Amino acid sequence: MHKYDAKVKTRWGDTAAYREYKDKTAGYDSDKWQTVNDGLNAVFWKFSECLKNGKSCDSIEVLNLVKQLQNYITENYYACTDDILSGLGQMYVSDEQFKTNIDKCGEGTAHFVSLAIKNYCK
Repeated sequence: MHKYDAKVKTRWGDTAAYREYKDKTAGYDSDKWQTVNDGLNAVFWKFSECLKNGKSCDSIEVLNLVKQLQNYITENYYACTDDILSGLGQMYVSDEQFKTNIDKCGEGTAHFVSLAIKNYCK
């Protein structure tokens, strides 16, 4: 079981996106989960590098990373619309578990990603 499954089901269990997520990931074994989650973390590491290198959260490079994140989520979990992406950006800083996990890439990464998503979605 994925470590966020209970939290995700509680928050979004009645949504079409959750149903798509369950259908898309139903065949994922532990190796596939590891690969998919490693890929997602790789995107967060890229954000961390941009932050460390002084990139602005509204720079073209960072906004392209937001698009990469959105596409990755769509390809591997569920259709990540701009509205869903915006909500994820807020959750990355308001939910301590998600924030802590993302900040393993570097202190402040979750906040940086959240601001980048906000810029991307406006």
